[in-house]
Amino acid sequence: MTDDRLRTELLDLALEAARRAGELLRDGRPADLGVAGTKSSPVDVVTEMDLAAERLITGFLSERRPEDGFLGEEGASVEGTSGVRWIVDPIDGTVNYLYGLPAWAVSIAAEYRGETVVGVVEIPPRGETYHAVLGRGAWRNGERVRCRPSPPLAEALIGTGFNYVAERRVAQAEVARKLLPEVRDIRRSGSAAIDLCDVGGGRLDGFYERGLHPWDVAAGDLVAREAGALTGGRPGGVPGFDLTVAASPGIFAVLQPLLDELGAWHD
Repeated sequence: MTDDRLRTELLDLALEAARRAGELLRDGRPADLGVAGTKSSPVDVVTEMDLAAERLITGFLSERRPEDGFLGEEGASVEGTSGVRWIVDPIDGTVNYLYGLPAWAVSIAAEYRGETVVGVVEIPPRGETYHAVLGRGAWRNGERVRCRPSPPLAEALIGTGFNYVAERRVAQAEVARKLLPEVRDIRRSGSAAIDLCDVGGGRLDGFYERGLHPWDVAAGDLVAREAGALTGGRPGGVPGFDLTVAASPGIFAVLQPLLDELGAWHD
């Protein structure tokens, strides 16, 4: 199978898996939804719906491609033999989902030989599906999207997020305090996957966050890049746990070094 055909197959599967999981989460959310466990801290929660959605996604994909690997937020970790690895966040924005806030998404990315080639972010509360294929652009509900033209930093709307570890949040709040006078405003949705797509879709000029994992960013990062945005970590680095930055090119050029100077990459 050629790389192009493989990417098309992976995209079709990711879209269907995300659609099914989105329907389960939207239509199957119990009125008495509760916390099934915690992750990094007592306020970093996992619900029974996170677990059910991840089982649905991994089951659907492994049935159709049994030799692929998996990395999932809620525990799915399988070494595959095909060169393909799926990176799955069944609910990005779990606390929003728990509270009934409409900012949560299903995020599915596919890597081939270590490179992300497909990304799908399904946002059921918005009725939106973002997808991107490496080299083919980024799309929202079937229409091509591009990041916004870069304004001056003082007129830029920037998204961010805060970690669930209290000590890390204190440091992040200090960075935000110093950044806020330099930009138009700061938004915090509670879903990195949505924020990255909003950079690609022209709804944010930039986004940054410390403490993100591969499942938080893999799909959204590809959407942002294929929409013309730049992404990275510290200057010269790639997006990662220390720092993830995404922005239109002109904003990225000034935002990334400013965040580095402000210490956004450490607690």
